[in-house]
Formats: sequence, C-alpha cells, structure tokens
Amino acid sequence: MQKLRDLGYVEGNNISFEIQMRRSPNSDWSEPVDQVIKLKVDIIVADGSGPATAAMKAKTIPIVMTSSTDPVGIGLVASLAQPGGNVTGLSSVSGELGGKLLDILKEIMPRLSRVVIPGPMPGNPTQDLFMKETEAPARAFKVELIQVGVRGPQDYDQVFQTAAKRKAQALVVRIPPTIAPAQRQQFVELAAKHRLPAIYQATNWVDTGGLLSYGADRNYQFQRTAIYVDKILKGAKPAELPVEQPMQFEFVINLKAAKKIGLAIPPNVVLRADRVIR
Repeated sequence: MQKLRDLGYVEGNNISFEIQMRRSPNSDWSEPVDQVIKLKVDIIVADGSGPATAAMKAKTIPIVMTSSTDPVGIGLVASLAQPGGNVTGLSSVSGELGGKLLDILKEIMPRLSRVVIPGPMPGNPTQDLFMKETEAPARAFKVELIQVGVRGPQDYDQVFQTAAKRKAQALVVRIPPTIAPAQRQQFVELAAKHRLPAIYQATNWVDTGGLLSYGADRNYQFQRTAIYVDKILKGAKPAELPVEQPMQFEFVINLKAAKKIGLAIPPNVVLRADRVIR
C-alpha cells in the first residue's frame, strides 16, 4: 500500500480496498472471489496461483497476481510476453528455486542425502511442477526428495514422522507463507523440537523463528504489483502488460535458530545473507 501512496493514491479519497480471505487453508477461493465480484471492484489483486485461478471467473475484471508458479502452464496467461486475457502481474520460479534451496542446504550440510518436502498435496499443479523441476538438481546433488502432502496443521506430525522413518536430514518447506502466524509458529517449533534444519521460501517463516529462507523478495513483488494496478487504473489492458519474473531475491539466516538445534552455519554462507538474525 505504501507504493500506491507513493503513486498518488489515498485510501478513502481516490482508492478503496476490499480484503477477502478464505475461511480456512483447506477451503477453496470460490466464496471470496464471488464476494469481490458482487462488490464490482475495478481490479482484483490475487496473492498466488490459487486465488488468481479462481478469480478468472470474473472475466471482465482485471486481475493482477503478486506471484504465480508457471502461470502459462496452468492457464492463467497465454504467454509471459503477451498474457492475452484479463490476468497479468508477477510470476515466481520453480525448478531453479528448488535447486538453489538444495544448494544452500548442501553447503551447510555437505553429507545431506535425504530431504523431506512438505507442501501442497500431490496433484496441485504448482507443487507437481516444483517436484518435477527439482528432480534434476537433486540428482546432481545426490539428494533423495521425499514429498509429504500437507492440508493443514493436522498433517504437521506426519511430516516429522516421515522424516524420522526415512532418516531425512533436512526440510525444504513448500507450505504457503500466507497461512496464519500461529500455524507457522507451530511448524517452526516442531522443526526445532526434532532438530531438523528447514529452509523456507519466504522471510516471515524465519521471522517466526525458522532457520533459513530464500526466495523472491515479497516486498519488492508487492511494490511491482502496485505499479501494475496503477497502470491498469490509468487505462492499460492486462492482456498487453507482460508478466514479470522475479528480479530480486532475499536470503535470510536465523543464527539463534541454528544455535537452538546445534547447527553451525559456515561463515562464508552467513556473509552471503541479505539479513542475519543473531
């Protein structure tokens, strides 16, 4: 919202916001999307592939996505250069990111050989793509990937039971960062209890007490989203606004969390971090 203010928008004066969320992490986006359609909003801002896909039923309302894994593959846009419909905004990366997350873990834990990946249930398009595109870097690192579907906090214990049974040494967490803070806290505490290093894709996990995060800078993504909103409100058509890929990434290390599980982070890795929690 700060970026919109910088662009001259003042809430209650020349812009207003209607925030709609799902009732629970397991519910779909139909109800909140139906609500914003009834409100006859000028633009829908969708944070992720799920809400963006659901919002496509609003065929005449422009949709700006803050991030989406493979928006072409899941049918949100015709191409990144020419979206062609009522959806545009920012994409995210998949396979390249998976390889980078494994690379960071491998630097910290050279003997790493098994990693559990808790995330959306198999069959979720973005999760399936992530797993598929992370297979090649995993083979290069000689790391076995073990997928565990997570529908909500009720499945957290299963993540760690699987990790213990399969003798996994770390986690690459694909649970969406938009879940409730209490749920993030619960997962982070379980990771610490089981002394399992975990790397996440959003900084709010590390701010909650998680060990590591690496991913697109969400603050920057939101700033770019505001620019799309501004352009559309001034008459630009989503079909003609190319989808941007992430240009800024953020690497955060929580040394307090590392100390808690007895993990030494090599100094050269610490020096590369954009932010270190001590």
